[in-house]
Formats: sequence, C-alpha cells, structure tokens
Amino acid sequence: MKFKYSLYSLALIASMACSTSKTVVDNSSADKEIPEVFAQESEVENPVIEEEDMTPAVEKDSLAFLKINPVDVRWDLNDSIQPEFKSNLDKLVNSWYAENTFKTKEYEAPDTPYVREKIADSVYIKRLESIPSMFDLSYNKIVRNYIELYTQRRRKQVELMMGMSEYYFPIFEEILDKEGLPLELKYLPIIESALNPKALSRAGACGLWQFMYSTGRMYKLEVNSFVDERRDPVKSSYAAAKFLKDLYKMYGNWPLVIAAYNCGPGNVNKAIRRSGGKKNYWDIYYRLPKETRGYVPAFIAALYSFNFHEEHGLYPRPNQFPDVCDTLMIKEQLHFDQIAQFTKVSKSKLRDLNPQYRADIIPALRKSYPLKVPFEAALDFIDNQDSITSYKKDYYFNLKDKVVNPRDRYQKYAHVVPKGKAKIYYKVKSGDAVGLIASWFHVRTSDLRYWNNIRRNMIRVGQKLAVYVPKSKAEFYRSFNSMSKAQKQATLGKNYIAKSSSPKTVRKTNSGSGDYVYYTVRKNDNFWTIAKKFPGVSNYDIMRINNIKDARSLRVGQKLKIKQRG
Repeated sequence: MKFKYSLYSLALIASMACSTSKTVVDNSSADKEIPEVFAQESEVENPVIEEEDMTPAVEKDSLAFLKINPVDVRWDLNDSIQPEFKSNLDKLVNSWYAENTFKTKEYEAPDTPYVREKIADSVYIKRLESIPSMFDLSYNKIVRNYIELYTQRRRKQVELMMGMSEYYFPIFEEILDKEGLPLELKYLPIIESALNPKALSRAGACGLWQFMYSTGRMYKLEVNSFVDERRDPVKSSYAAAKFLKDLYKMYGNWPLVIAAYNCGPGNVNKAIRRSGGKKNYWDIYYRLPKETRGYVPAFIAALYSFNFHEEHGLYPRPNQFPDVCDTLMIKEQLHFDQIAQFTKVSKSKLRDLNPQYRADIIPALRKSYPLKVPFEAALDFIDNQDSITSYKKDYYFNLKDKVVNPRDRYQKYAHVVPKGKAKIYYKVKSGDAVGLIASWFHVRTSDLRYWNNIRRNMIRVGQKLAVYVPKSKAEFYRSFNSMSKAQKQATLGKNYIAKSSSPKTVRKTNSGSGDYVYYTVRKNDNFWTIAKKFPGVSNYDIMRINNIKDARSLRVGQKLKIKQRG
C-alpha cells in the first residue's frame, strides 16, 4: 500500500514539472491544484515521502545578479551625435598605430565587400538582450545613432580599435577582475581615448582613461616632467578601477557611474536634483552637459559593435604590438637611445610600449621604474645591462648639469659648429678686445660673439674663447697664446706702441697734510678697482675723503681725491 502511494506521489510531481512549459494560465491553475492534492495525501500515512522530502522547494539563486537584464526600450528619446565626438574618433586614424602594423591575431574578412543594410530595431533589441551584462543595456533612437556611427560611418576607426584591443583588453580585464568590477568596463577607454594612451583632451585629461591632473594625483598617479602615469596602461587602469568603485558606492547605478566618470559627480548630482531626484539615466539625460549625454549611448554602441562585429563585416585591423612582452624593473637612469643601441628595439616602439615616459628618459634615481619590452628583447637587455647603462652615460646624464656653476656658462653654451674647421681656444689677456681678437684670427666679430655667447663685447682676463680656424693653420693660431700683443699685431702688418704705465687720469698735488693725487673716473670703474691702483688705499678711504656715501653715485669723468700712503 505504501509503495502504491509512493508511485502516485511521483506521478503528481512529474505532472507538475511538465506544467511549467505551458502558458501562464496553466501554471497558475496547476499551482492552485497542487496544494490540495498534497493536503489529501498528507492524511495518508506515507513514510517514503516524509523521509525523502519530495515537496518542491524554491531555491535562492546566488547568481541572480548575472541574469541578463531586459533591454529598456524607449522611443520618446532622440538626439543627434555631438560633432566633437566624431572628430575625436577620427583623430585615431592619424596616430602612429594606424600606420605601423603588426598582427597579433589573424582574422579573415569575407571576400564580398560589406553592403550597408537597414537593420530592424527588433534585431538590435534581440542582440542586446543576448549579451550577458551587468549593465542595463537600453535601446532608443540615440543608441541606434551611435551603433550606426560605429558599424556604418566609422568602420575603419572601429576596426583599428578592435586591432588595438587585442593588446589592451587583456590588461583591462585582468585588473577589473582583480578589483571585482564588471568586465564590460573595458569598453570605457574606447569612448574616452579611442585606445590612444597619449590622448590629450582640450580640458587637460590625459591617457587611456582620460584622467585630469588633480584626479590622477588623488589616486596616487605620478605626474612630473619625466613621468606621467596617466599614460601608463597598467597603473592608470588600477586608478580607474578605484575611481569607478568609489562612484558606484555613491550611486549604485552603472549608467550614472559611467556618466559621472566622464563629467564628474557634481554635474550628475545637479542633473538628479533638477530632475526632481530621479536616478534613471534617461530621465536626467537632457539635464546633463551636452558632451556627456552621448557617453552612455556610445558605451552601449561600443559594447554592441565589439560583440557583433562579424554580423556587420567588421574585422580587427593589424596592430604594431608584439605577441608577448616582458616587464623589467630599472634601477638606474636610462635613455631610450641606450636601450635601442643594444636590444634591437627601435626608440619609437619603446615609446609606444612605455608611453608614460615623456622625455624618453627613465628617471630611476630614488626608486625603480618599469620598462616594457618585447619578450625576446628582454634577454638581450639582461645580457648587455652593464653596457647599456654605461653607453654614453656622460652624454645623456651629465651630473655637472644638475647644479649650475656660473663660471661654466661659457663652456656650456651650445652653438652650431662650422664644417671643415678646427676648434682652438684662445686665453684672453689684459688689453685684449673682441674686435682685436677677431682680426688676429681672421674671423668675423659676430661669429666670435656667437661661438662664445658674448654680449656687449664683455670679456674677462683669463677667459677661454673658442675660435674656429682652417685646419691647415690650426697650429699657427694656437701659438697666439704665447705671443705678445705686438707680435700678434705684427701678423696683421701693424706696429704696436705700448702705453705709458702711469695713467693720464692721475695728477699729483701737494698739500700741508700730505701728498694727494686726483684720479679721473673712467668707464667701468668702481671704488674697488680704483683702490687697487693705489697700494695701501681702500675703497672706503676714497669714499671718506671725497665725502661720498653711496657707492653707486660714481660717474664717468668725476675727479676723486686720493691720499697716497708712503
């Protein structure tokens, strides 16, 4: 008898399971009848049912958040695409990536050319519904405009971005997964920068994720004259993930998070307030800044285009990135030219793999910095590391330039070297002038000033002047350093008569209190240089005797009374 009742119960459960495939009306009727049947059977002693507990129970779905959200279709919304969005997308074609190509993954495009066709809205909606996503993938006329922009009017740019995504998307996906964020956020850099790590907006946002300077510093990105980590694909992705997590804590709504990422939380909060507290993106759409309104529709369109590119005849274009890269930690200052000399990796490729270094210099002084190179080049770098770091080290990193020495300013001056000339140095002596020196070496005065950065013909005794002379006469001109002024003048066919050692500007007088002389002030004189002409006399003595309190009041032609000391 117990066995009979057990079979009967099993039959009832089977019939209930079959009823789930019927219409909603059938399910509701079955739900009403089943409790009554079980109530009748509960009066009958049936130990089998009690032991196995065959009553169907509703289980809680722990993965409910992964269920595909129905597409929110709204036909009351319509807007045009901003011209700035189209122009920013077109800039990608002129980038270096589009010209220098290297395939990482082969795709075979169909032999027949793509023919633009009108796709029904129901097809777009069905395809969006089939994408497993944590986002609310809405569909309206605005979204359709952006889908058509990607799949019809900007096909080449999309194919280029698809090719570059083979290099960047694995980086984004790994970091987003590590931070517990939806992987669909990897499409944000497509809207932000078109996957150009050196992209710079008019507002100053930089890099793949378009960080402003202040936001980048807030999320610990280093920005200085040599390094801009907003361009670093790895570090900027970590910073973007933290920023997105903070925005999600604020809104709990991914479309609003995406909009706030673009225009800032302040503008989104204003739009919510002006809309009466509504938090649906499409309800506040017209309250957002114009440049941000198309941000979420463009995101949905990019997600759609990358998932259904084959249906639209879109195939990734080749990119220049290597199949496998390796990251080396650099602990010394390095220039890209030093690395390129020994690793067979061009400087342009090093720039593209390491866009965070602004001046082709890795400034590893107090900490290590990463260097990304092709895998095969990493072995060359390790084998030649000592040679790389020592190659032209003084040329690329001159330690004397760290602290400026005013005495070296003439030697540091850079100028264009004349071709076919020998460089010699002439040491300035007392009585020399720029014009005289230029005539001795048969060069123009302007050239002598240019070679030595001379201004207003000011030179000093002992200064070394660079002079370019014919190579055949280099030794002859070097001998000028040991010649007297009369000998140098004689090379020009001129006679030199030395002036009297006693200056005409000094006139001796006698007075009751001692011997005095009068000195006439000349150009470039000062109290200190005048005092040096008279042993035992200081500049303060001259000022006291002549009742002068301001040393700057000295003028050319002024007569000074000086008391000589015996």
